[in-house]
Amino acid sequence: MPFTKYTNLDFDQIKTSIKDYLRANSTFTDFDFEGSNFSVLIDTLAYNTYITAFNSNMVVNESFLDSATLRENVVSLAGNIGYVPRSRVASTAQISFNVTTNTNTPTLTLKAGIVCVGSTNDTTYTFAIPEDVTANTITTTNSAGEFVSCTASFNNLDVYQGIFLTKQFQYDGSLDQRFVLNNSFVDTSTLKVYIKKTEQDGLGVEYFLSENIFDVDNNSRIFFINEVQDEKYELRFGDGLIGKKLGDAVGSDGTIITANYIITDGRDGNGASSFSFSGTLESASGEIIDPGTVTITTNQSSINGGDIEPVDSIKYYAPRLYSSQYRAVTSRDYEAIIKRIYPDTESVSVVGGEEMDPPQFGNVQISIKPKNGTFVSDFNKTQILSKLKQFTVSGINQKITDLKILYVELNSSVYYNYSQVSSADTLKTSVTNSLQKYSESLDLNKFGGRVRYSKIQQVIDNTDTAITSNITKVIIRRDLKPVLNKFAQYELCYGNQFHVNTKGFNIKSTGFKISGETDTVYITDVPNADLKSGNLSIVKQVSDETRVIIKSAGTVDYLKGEIILGTINITSTSLSNGLIEIQAFPESNDVVGLRDLYISLNISKSTINIVRDVIASGDEISGTRFVSDFYTSSYSNGNLVRK
Repeated sequence: MPFTKYTNLDFDQIKTSIKDYLRANSTFTDFDFEGSNFSVLIDTLAYNTYITAFNSNMVVNESFLDSATLRENVVSLAGNIGYVPRSRVASTAQISFNVTTNTNTPTLTLKAGIVCVGSTNDTTYTFAIPEDVTANTITTTNSAGEFVSCTASFNNLDVYQGIFLTKQFQYDGSLDQRFVLNNSFVDTSTLKVYIKKTEQDGLGVEYFLSENIFDVDNNSRIFFINEVQDEKYELRFGDGLIGKKLGDAVGSDGTIITANYIITDGRDGNGASSFSFSGTLESASGEIIDPGTVTITTNQSSINGGDIEPVDSIKYYAPRLYSSQYRAVTSRDYEAIIKRIYPDTESVSVVGGEEMDPPQFGNVQISIKPKNGTFVSDFNKTQILSKLKQFTVSGINQKITDLKILYVELNSSVYYNYSQVSSADTLKTSVTNSLQKYSESLDLNKFGGRVRYSKIQQVIDNTDTAITSNITKVIIRRDLKPVLNKFAQYELCYGNQFHVNTKGFNIKSTGFKISGETDTVYITDVPNADLKSGNLSIVKQVSDETRVIIKSAGTVDYLKGEIILGTINITSTSLSNGLIEIQAFPESNDVVGLRDLYISLNISKSTINIVRDVIASGDEISGTRFVSDFYTSSYSNGNLVRK
């Protein structure tokens, strides 16, 4: 009997193995005849073996974190190394509002619960507060001194998207009792737990969520959470060794556990900027009153809402957070911890001070690409740095810098056999869609991403069978946000070596205006003799003539891919967004986003030219027109201005 690889069996392999066995060890003669009854029995045996082998393989796969696919199994395996998947996070907005009522009361209390309704993307969401808020009123009277109305102001009020709920448990002292929150849309960061005896008033003693056992003893009033089935959460308490035992907290008899939390729509609640009042107001005497006139001002639209952590994220970050042991030392530690404390993180770059030029020992530079938008707000920066302090080593200073995006553009001439397509415009649309899909791939849109030139050419060629070839040039771009009407210096790092044309025009920019000059000017370069560095110049175009306005306006390092623009007063830009786009041609068509550069393939600003292939179509069999205008150069152009 031939050797069989049992680790890689399919139905046909199993069936063949059975036949080989019978052929060598049986007196049956008709098993190898497909029309026989015995052949049907062999098919049944092979099918049953195949299903059993498949199920066994799936069971084994679900036993390991890197191969498991079911969320319950992934969560359980991550829990074995102390990782609790991130819950949904309620979107938060900040509002201020004035209330004018006809009820004469010295104070107004805004009751906990729903406060307002916000709208975004034609959908409304409720926003709530966890606790009562009380404000003093200002009384208005008429000329006769009679009461007219009173007004209360609630300023800088943080409201959370969702609904606050309360769940109570009666502790019975049994070992198998479980405390499971019934809702699957819980934001665990808002979870507050209180424990009391039945006869006690109020909520009781507050217990605090613990993510690790550092500084935890047998008297620590803490609780833990675990994700269980259907994305619900279970509360777990100490055993008397790690954390205070639940029965010893307030007495083993008649113990009440109260859990307050919010259920939220997570990321869907982001972006609400218009709010209408839906809260409950209470007078100083405890009477529910008519709010009268309410004027709401939005200080901050709803942000930072997040969905429950997906399976892929759990499998990626669980081992990394375990290896960090809840301390931020290496870049991987920072990546795992920041993702946990700021769920809106899409990608993180961490550069140690020893890697900076010049070195800044004791400093850590952090760049974050949020899922929503481009930049992290100042408020969120402060929150992230504050939460990082509990994980970082003493004496290390962290700084969050704004995102630096390295845009990659394409200038592609796509050649096609026009006899195989109905429309060049349709083909162009297909090529653009294919490139757009690639621009959203895992290769890109991250720190350390890489634009792979061979894949780009492959994506274009594979779009349609009518495409015969493509000649694609790669352009790299950084956007400069100038400080208008002020003298300033600017530095742009591209992280990739520049291609050098000895005639210059390697650096191109969009137009802008400077003080003392009425015409639009541009940035260009003049290489030095060594072709390793060069000088930047400010020039303008008058008819077909290029005039130099500032001969030495800065420097360019072609090897490092770095531009330094000297002191200059920029008064306006040609682009409506106030940016100056500055491009260069990379020495390598494979572009890498190193260190703190977030790489993005910008298809919207790329140029796709659809060109007839006269040779493939049979118009020019001899190829005499190969060097004509039908075919483009593979090298960068010498135009002065960025088009």
